[in-house]
Amino acid sequence: MKNAKILYALVAVYFLALYSSCAQSTESTGNLEQSINQIFKDFDHPQKPGAAVAVVQNGKIVFKKGYGSANLEYDIPVSPKTIFHVASVSKQFTVFALLMLAEEGKLSLDDPIQKHIQEVPDFGQEITLRHLATHTSGMRDQWDLLNLAGWRWDDVITKEHILKIVSKQKELNFDPGEQYMYCNTGFTLLAEVVARVSGQSFAEFTRIRMFEPLQMTNSLFYDNHQRIVRNRAYSYYPWAFGYQKSILSFANVGATSLFTTVEDLSYWAMNFKNHTVGNKRIIDQMNTLAVLNNGETFGGAYGQFVGPYKGLQQIQHSGGDAGYRSYLVRFPEQDFAVSVVSNSGVSNPSALATEVVDLYLKDAFTVEEKKAREETKTITLLKAELKGFEGSYWDAKDLYSRKIHLKGNVLQYDRGNGNITELAPVTANTFVMLNIPNEVIVAFVSENGQDRMIVSEGDTVLGRLDEYKPVDPSTIDIRPYLGSYSSDELSTSYKLIEKDGQLTATHPRVSDIPLSLIKTDVFNAGGNTLVFTKNSSGTVNGFKISTGRVKNLKFSKN
Repeated sequence: MKNAKILYALVAVYFLALYSSCAQSTESTGNLEQSINQIFKDFDHPQKPGAAVAVVQNGKIVFKKGYGSANLEYDIPVSPKTIFHVASVSKQFTVFALLMLAEEGKLSLDDPIQKHIQEVPDFGQEITLRHLATHTSGMRDQWDLLNLAGWRWDDVITKEHILKIVSKQKELNFDPGEQYMYCNTGFTLLAEVVARVSGQSFAEFTRIRMFEPLQMTNSLFYDNHQRIVRNRAYSYYPWAFGYQKSILSFANVGATSLFTTVEDLSYWAMNFKNHTVGNKRIIDQMNTLAVLNNGETFGGAYGQFVGPYKGLQQIQHSGGDAGYRSYLVRFPEQDFAVSVVSNSGVSNPSALATEVVDLYLKDAFTVEEKKAREETKTITLLKAELKGFEGSYWDAKDLYSRKIHLKGNVLQYDRGNGNITELAPVTANTFVMLNIPNEVIVAFVSENGQDRMIVSEGDTVLGRLDEYKPVDPSTIDIRPYLGSYSSDELSTSYKLIEKDGQLTATHPRVSDIPLSLIKTDVFNAGGNTLVFTKNSSGTVNGFKISTGRVKNLKFSKN
């Protein structure tokens, strides 16, 4: 009898402990849900564009929820099963499909692109599939090309349109493998390689070989802009009277156009740990940092970006087209992932996902990275000392200008159009940018008699800008610049006129673009840099225009 009482007591203690554990677990889960709801509170309204979030931990979806509206005209709520266009998050799927064919011996990452797509011009240098998959090809970006050619973002843009404009290109931005420059063109080409090698459309290949085995039943590559997709979200931007639709009519895939849900993205994230499709070699290749010709890395892997976050390895990619925004981040060592999608053009899924990450992984973070940032001690300089750094600076390599000016007692790094970052002094001539995620240093130096501003992040130099004296626009005669200019590479032309005393570019399909003077023969054209060229007699014979992802595209004066 005594032994029976002891046994009953032990059982009671066991169940009490089990109940306590379950209660604590339930309470913890409830607290997490409340915290996530707080993060997404601005979306939680039936008359606002929405968002969805899912969390993967230890091979399971531990949280999923939708907020706000998927369609403002019919008050359809967002759920974890709502289908969103996820834009550039598509790129990792494109690389994965390519690597599946490489595993089967049907292609090699070191194949030249012309082996599979003959329409790509011969630029005199070999561009490989590896270059395309890592943004190191030097090819000009398809969206910037189409934009310069006068296309609107709500135009129907097909694969054929992109291949045609690529086929007309005569130059690269840089030699393949020499630099990193984000390039959507490469992934459109890779998707076409998959299609031509497999004998299936890219949408069919990914459905049969990837989505169906992973039970991603709400995922597809949207290659037909007229296709009806049930339960899809439409995208929006705010305007004076609430919200307006942001229309997307893409019919091209590879760089973009994956339609999916946060649930399906969770299944995709789990496949990196437990492979239902692919294998460890494919996963390892995708997660490997790309290497430039000089042996340096830049944080880019294959269709993804790899880097530290609070001491942990983070692998991520974001996306944005029209009013759609998306973000998928994985922490392989913690077997953890977060996906966030939204149909609000002013949302920031990466910031939202990071807040969720902080909730779940706070105990795993190391302190070293926090300390490293805190050890950047700032000093105080006199106003007269700060004023000595004011001026205009020009990057001759990447063709852009920056201004440094003093506001109160704070030096400001001005990119134009109101994009300003404050600088805090670290030494007598070195400053750190404030209120940005990474530590970026701005150093003012004199090299060979030239005053220069060097912008760097860690060991990576982001820009070398020479100080120059701006030209007074009132002293410039704009008449030599007037006239029509055409580009064979874009199959388009612009007319430069004088409008309200200012040099202005006009095009049949886009709004007039006022040109503002940067320096002699160099103008800002709607955020792009336009440099006029002259013949041996000094007469204007054309211009070269550069965007963030297109360099020195030539227009000839008619």
